[in-house]
Amino acid sequence: MAKRVTIMIDQDLDKKLRIMQAKIIQKESKSVSYSRVLNETLRKAIK
Repeated sequence: MAKRVTIMIDQDLDKKLRIMQAKIIQKESKSVSYSRVLNETLRKAIK
């Protein structure tokens, strides 16, 4: 179950995440949330 959390992200990281989100949306041709991109990125980084 997801938990709502407020965080501060540096602008450069936000931009990179938005670019990743756009690429996934183009690849999958469907809506992809910012939260999904952030969660997937964190899961890869925190193995």
